[in-house]
Amino acid sequence: MTISSMTGYARTQVRVEGQFVYTLSLKSVNHRFLDMQLRLPGGMDALEMELRRALKEALVRGHVELTLSLERSTQMKAGYNRDLVANYLGAFNAAKEEFNLQGEPDLNAALRLPTALQSESRSNGETELTALTESVKQQIEPLLDELKAMRAREGEALASLLNAALDRLAEAVKGVGALRPEVEQRYQERLTQRLTAATGNEFNRQRLLEEVAILVDRSDIAEELERMTTHIAHFRELLAAGGEAGKKLDFLLQEMNREANTLLSKTGGVGGKGTRITELGLAMKAEIEKAREQVQNVE
Repeated sequence: MTISSMTGYARTQVRVEGQFVYTLSLKSVNHRFLDMQLRLPGGMDALEMELRRALKEALVRGHVELTLSLERSTQMKAGYNRDLVANYLGAFNAAKEEFNLQGEPDLNAALRLPTALQSESRSNGETELTALTESVKQQIEPLLDELKAMRAREGEALASLLNAALDRLAEAVKGVGALRPEVEQRYQERLTQRLTAATGNEFNRQRLLEEVAILVDRSDIAEELERMTTHIAHFRELLAAGGEAGKKLDFLLQEMNREANTLLSKTGGVGGKGTRITELGLAMKAEIEKAREQVQNVE
């Protein structure tokens, strides 16, 4: 099992009983939660509820757009309401004779009357709606499978990028670990020199060394390196396990960034090999930031 991206697209076009053709499409991009936007023809409220339920059952996160567009395959023939137009003409002529008026009836005005224009070859609206609804209900599950398959493929690509970032991050941690003993020795020597210069012979040398040891211990980066290594291992486990991992991965990267910041604050100003640790610490932060950009698209 692998992680899934929140980016995907799926589309199908279906012809129903020779009456009409419809296109059903799904598009998803990253989002903190599951955000659904459905575009359906009017009068399909019941179908919309079922489609929303299907999306919730299949997907965890992402902004999902579902669009249903309808194209009738039969030509509609225009007709008119003969009784309505006849009544209009009769009323016009009666008023003309009664009031001795001049003028002729306006056909355009007559055809603009409500329900004056009609279709002579309309398919039954209720039957069409039922056929469309049943067909879409049959198509939504395989379409969701297609969308999830694409999101899974995108997830594999993301996992590859994230694992590469983890490799570089682990290499930087290893490099800092190799430099740590020498930097700690240098830090201890500098502290001893500064404290000796500041206190002269007023303090017992043994007490001075004890104070130096305490300060050096506070600046030790062993715990940061250990926690960073643990976070990297946990991150890899989550990638391998798959499922809904995006939020957990983002949290881990926040923790890694905190450890990198602490490491930099403890080793700043040491000089010598400490400069190299600073370079590696900044490299860690750069890899963490790159990984965070990728993780924003993980479901």
